[in-house]
Amino acid sequence: MLLPNLGPLDRAFRVLLGAALLAFGLARGPETWWGWLGILPLATGLAGYCPLYELLHVRTRGRAL
Repeated sequence: MLLPNLGPLDRAFRVLLGAALLAFGLARGPETWWGWLGILPLATGLAGYCPLYELLHVRTRGRAL
């Protein structure tokens, strides 16, 4: 089971960044890749889990679940 490793501030930043990139990509049209780039921070922010953080042993969430 994957335990969440993102704290609330980290999650909020990722969701906002992902949503902004998606909105920018949609506004620019389908020929830009910015919208696709926004999916990664949005997905990790919503899930509360970042695989890269897991590999680097980084944890922005407190120990108490």
